[in-house]
Amino acid sequence: MIKIVTVIGNRPQFIKAALVSRQFAAMEGGVAEIAVHIHLHHDPNISGVFFEELELHPPQYDLHIGSGSHSTQTGKMLEEIEAVLMREEPDLVMIYGDTSVSLAGALAAVKLHIPVAHVEAGVRSVHLRMPEEVNRVLIDRISSFLFVPTEKEVTNLIREEFPKETIHLVGDVMHDAALYYGKKAEQNSRILKELGFKAREYVLAVIDRPKNTDDALRLKSILSGLQEVSRSIPVVLPLHPRIRTITESEEESPIGLLTQKLCESGSRQNECNKTFLLLSPVGYLDMMMLEKNARIIVTDSGEIQKEAYYYRVPCVTLMEETQWVELIESGWNQMVPPKNTAVIADAVLAGMKRCGKECQLYGKGDAAEKIVRILTEKDRRKS
Repeated sequence: MIKIVTVIGNRPQFIKAALVSRQFAAMEGGVAEIAVHIHLHHDPNISGVFFEELELHPPQYDLHIGSGSHSTQTGKMLEEIEAVLMREEPDLVMIYGDTSVSLAGALAAVKLHIPVAHVEAGVRSVHLRMPEEVNRVLIDRISSFLFVPTEKEVTNLIREEFPKETIHLVGDVMHDAALYYGKKAEQNSRILKELGFKAREYVLAVIDRPKNTDDALRLKSILSGLQEVSRSIPVVLPLHPRIRTITESEEESPIGLLTQKLCESGSRQNECNKTFLLLSPVGYLDMMMLEKNARIIVTDSGEIQKEAYYYRVPCVTLMEETQWVELIESGWNQMVPPKNTAVIADAVLAGMKRCGKECQLYGKGDAAEKIVRILTEKDRRKS
């Protein structure tokens, strides 16, 4: 029996962990997994409904760290995670991605001499000014198992002189999720009917990076650019809580006026502006359905860039850099810094005519199965 503590803190990490947890559960008593949720702030998208959609049990530990600076939060996380690890004495700590939560989980584990498994290792944007890039490099350096999504990440790690025996090419767990939950969305989601749309009749926009939401000029350019796009094709924008807070505090500004078009759940079909739809946050399966059927996706989210590719939907990313450079190279994604209204609108409208190369970048959708097999085989060899 191998005992594993999984440290997670945001929506993408829960989704990735859900696929791996399903594989752990299928081991029939071979793995005992303990989930630790780091609450940095209230996320309305992580609720009982979210766990139900993912077929997940609530985490055994729910640590309410709260808001604060990066250093304050990291210090609190280290203290709380260390206490859990000392109490549980696991054989392994699993972390996902490149957040401060992942870094804190890895640091707490390695200081207690507990091996770390990093899912999504080797990813590089080569921009150390990005906090996520710093996290990636540090996490990889202290991890014993490096589970990488593509050959490019293998090359990155070999170039950085990581031991080859620690590197495992498994594919991307988000590909597993896109396949598994995409089918569930087709069966259970009603959002397209509620909105009155058919496939490819709208643009989906998902904006949640602080670099865009917390900069008034960038946010204004993005929203104005989307408004311009909506003159040609409807735009659907589920509002991140940060955007809604900012817009509601500026009622007389062009940004604030957008909130007048907000579509609350339950009144979508009859009362919404049908060219620029501002939605309250939607559930995971509804988001899958919106992504699968969009004409094009406009985002700043790293995970949604990949989900767009899995559903073969063109993507425009409103950032200066991305860690998923293979999506740029294959033509499925385009980087567009949100400088002004015209730049954004032109890129989105032109992007609707673009189609990337047909390629298999992130494996076959069996990454979670490979990860669990490697970990359990390693444990059997030890015993």
